[in-house]
Amino acid sequence: MATRTRRQEDPNYLDEWRAQQCGTCRFWVPLAGSWGTDYGACTNLRSPRDGTVAFEHDGCDAFEGAAAWQVP
Repeated sequence: MATRTRRQEDPNYLDEWRAQQCGTCRFWVPLAGSWGTDYGACTNLRSPRDGTVAFEHDGCDAFEGAAAWQVP
């Protein structure tokens, strides 16, 4: 499973990645304080980023959107 450092300047950047960023994944836990606006811990066992700190705009193939798991 691939991790992605998703820089929008990269010519290989895919438009669908805009909606599949670590910061919108249900397994992303923001860090405390001001660092939490851009960085969080990955808690997805299926992700190669599991147990690491990730930048909110990065992502991987194990992405699961947080909105899909919200209770109405």
